[in-house]
Amino acid sequence: MKKFAVVLLLALPWLVHGETVTLSKDALKDKIKGAWAAQVIGVTYGFPVEFKYMSTMIPDNHRLDWHANSIADLFNSEPGAYDDIYVDLTFVNVIAEKGLDATAQDYGDAFAHAAYPLWFANQVARNNLLNGIPATESGHWQNNPAADDIDFQIESDFIGIMTPGMPNTAAAYADKVGHIMNYGDGYYGGLFVASMYSQALVQNDISAIVDAALKMVPKESLFYRIIRDVVTEYADNKTDWRQAWFAVHRKWAHLDMDPKGIQGPFNIDAKINAAWVVLALLYGEGDFAKTMDIATRAGDDADCNPATALGILGAISGYQAISPKWTNGLKAIADKPFPYTTLTLEQVYKLSYEHALANIGRNGGKVEDSQVSIAVQAPVTQPLEQSFADLKPADKHRYDPFFLADYQGGITMPDDFLYEFEGRGIVVIADAFGNEGDVIEAVIQIDDNPPKTVTAPVNYLTRRFFLNWDLTLPAGQHKMKISLNNHNSEAYLQLNSIAVYQ
Repeated sequence: MKKFAVVLLLALPWLVHGETVTLSKDALKDKIKGAWAAQVIGVTYGFPVEFKYMSTMIPDNHRLDWHANSIADLFNSEPGAYDDIYVDLTFVNVIAEKGLDATAQDYGDAFAHAAYPLWFANQVARNNLLNGIPATESGHWQNNPAADDIDFQIESDFIGIMTPGMPNTAAAYADKVGHIMNYGDGYYGGLFVASMYSQALVQNDISAIVDAALKMVPKESLFYRIIRDVVTEYADNKTDWRQAWFAVHRKWAHLDMDPKGIQGPFNIDAKINAAWVVLALLYGEGDFAKTMDIATRAGDDADCNPATALGILGAISGYQAISPKWTNGLKAIADKPFPYTTLTLEQVYKLSYEHALANIGRNGGKVEDSQVSIAVQAPVTQPLEQSFADLKPADKHRYDPFFLADYQGGITMPDDFLYEFEGRGIVVIADAFGNEGDVIEAVIQIDDNPPKTVTAPVNYLTRRFFLNWDLTLPAGQHKMKISLNNHNSEAYLQLNSIAVYQ
């Protein structure tokens, strides 16, 4: 492990000038394999504590177990654990079928009709797509109250892996895919992660990788500012990651805008979780186990964050440099299709390598018999976009007596429900229950505005994640009326909470 850490400190300074980097094909192939394999390891390590420690660190006396069968056991028993991977694979498969010029709608259609469960921004986007909102708009904050969440951040890995040294090419793919489910800081999370992978495949210095990737993000964004704060904390104190965690958490954690997270410890915001990824990368100092442990113990989305951090380390080091302690367990699942997909880990290694070669060739590089020459791109800052205008959380009315991350509690919503509030935005969090296939129709009217009708299917894959939202109201007092129609006696809505913004 010490040898690995030393290797990571060897910078390639000429990359700043956008010159050519030459890699053997075997080295590129090994780096791509390392990036994918390390993600699987990170998810597996962190999954037992995913959102078990919300807005707090996991103490050192909480043992994080690992054994020879950890990967196989989780792979076979908890298929939803690998959402970090299987959503990526959907997009990899779109490229395999439709080519590098696949459209945003191509990606959106495959995503909407995939057989796996989704949550938060992803699920809102799926429901939007299934109800006719195009892929270019399904992640916009006015269509998706979870637009700033982590979703694209945990499924953008494939973009950076297939664009080595080409962050601007990565940004073009990110624009197509990331706006399916996110916008603003949620989009920047995926752009930043993809850019880190892109850099990690052609240079070794972690601080330089973070800095180069951050150049892709507008300085005016909150996402840029939180990552810059992590970098500053590390520059001031390179030994105590917990002190840095406290400083960042104290300044930023309360800014979560997700309707399920406001005014509470649950935080699936892209910014704060990206901060924990960078925290782990910097303080982990290139050590695989140390980086994974910090990313997990930072809490919040404690399986996605180690997956991202380790994926980037795997891209730097390559598969062969990762200790067999972590990789041996992959053999048991490498030829098994990931849950809800037709692709195996071995197949995605091959596909991402093929896609990387194609991108190298079409972006000024050269692919030869035994090596590739990559025309490294200088990062170009992407346009500024900000979710939620200047809205801020104002109130959270909870109908669930228990504050739980899975938000399963609440009351049965009456067929006629009236709610008065003061603010400029509102989100109603309610889940449909009943017989599979039931659909509850809700007619919603705020003040004297025209009523709108939404449908809430009793189907986990197609469910409406938030019953209703309106984030563009004028300031002041408002009345919201919800009337439930067209449902049988066994179907009902469980009202969990109402989030109000000002």
